[in-house]
Amino acid sequence: MAPARRRRPAVLVYHPDEADVYARLINVPRGRDVAIHVATTEAEAAAHIADVEVIYAWKLPPALYGKARRLRWVQAMGAGVDWALEAPDLRRRVIVTRAPGVFGPWMSEYVIGWCAWVTQRMETYRALQRERRWNDRVLPERLRGRTLTLVGTGDIGGEIARVARAVGMHVVGVSRTGRRVPHVDRVYRTAHLHRALSAADFVVVVLPLTPATRGLIDAKALAAMGPGAWLLNIGRGPLVDEAALLDALRSRRIAGAILDVFAIEPLPADHPLWGLDNVVVTPHIAGPDVAEEIAPVFAENLARYLAGRPLRYVVDRRRGY
Repeated sequence: MAPARRRRPAVLVYHPDEADVYARLINVPRGRDVAIHVATTEAEAAAHIADVEVIYAWKLPPALYGKARRLRWVQAMGAGVDWALEAPDLRRRVIVTRAPGVFGPWMSEYVIGWCAWVTQRMETYRALQRERRWNDRVLPERLRGRTLTLVGTGDIGGEIARVARAVGMHVVGVSRTGRRVPHVDRVYRTAHLHRALSAADFVVVVLPLTPATRGLIDAKALAAMGPGAWLLNIGRGPLVDEAALLDALRSRRIAGAILDVFAIEPLPADHPLWGLDNVVVTPHIAGPDVAEEIAPVFAENLARYLAGRPLRYVVDRRRGY
């Protein structure tokens, strides 16, 4: 009797807006037969979820994981993987992989651009322009010599550090281990977070969201920052205690905040952050998910998966990153 033929591997590509784009860029190795299913809604994904071995997705509805009986691997399209790891029905045997090296260049430009917005007093000059006033007594300042504290020194934080050092900034880091990393003058363990914050002109939060990091930037952390310091959150909204941040901003205990991520997204129209003059709100665009840049990461791992080789960029599910 002939052995049973192995089922054709099936991949579900899920993205609410650009699933077709991501699917079109999938490079299946020559000689391999792979079924590609494309979904932009929960209902479309549900039609295929029972048969797929691989999910290539951004924020797949969590209720679907319990129906994914054959699932072996989830590839995240974005920088964060908390949306997958927090799904209660995601089986422990399922491997989750991330996309390193894609988002650091985007986020480093975002950070340096907005830091320069502060030191170059762009808002002030734009206000003077609207008033048709020439005021050459208001002068810009330099980024060179300023201190940037990175709360998170992974691959994205490392790229931000490299660019910050290139413009002459001092860079301090905070990480779980305190291990030295290139382009960072000193790395503190998380237990010494407040010491690292106290030296900062700019604090950049770029941690993954895990039970250990949720609410890490709380009232005490904000109190450790100087009155001239700015907070930039490009990690996840819940990393920062929003109520404590609002209090610090309203009382001017810190100079301001540049926020790309929020506990609730989209940020509700009646949220008080919209109305504060020392806050910049951007709509989670610091590290955009560009299909053409993520595709090579998925292609490399898909080839490994089909060949039975270990996947790269595997998330430690216990640590959350």
